[in-house]
Amino acid sequence: MITGSQCRAARALVEISRQLLATLSRIDETIIARFERKLENPADEIILALQTALEAAGALFIEEGEHGLGVQLKFTRSEARRLSVLESEGGLVANDEVPGV
Repeated sequence: MITGSQCRAARALVEISRQLLATLSRIDETIIARFERKLENPADEIILALQTALEAAGALFIEEGEHGLGVQLKFTRSEARRLSVLESEGGLVANDEVPGV
């Protein structure tokens, strides 16, 4: 399960607002704000919905280990730009299969 700090950091990395995360995860924006500020610990289902939405947006969560918890981008900015161009070209809609992820 992610922490509020990871949630906030992931939003910054994937460059989405709290409002957009609320839309993507179907979780109220106020709950997200309180979670990120460590004022509330929502139910596991809510945290999982936030984590799933952030992962779909390109965040990769790092479990606690020798160097602590973390979050990083699944792709470099260059890879993300290339993917964005490819996805904007049209064609058949299908699930993305990214090797190694």
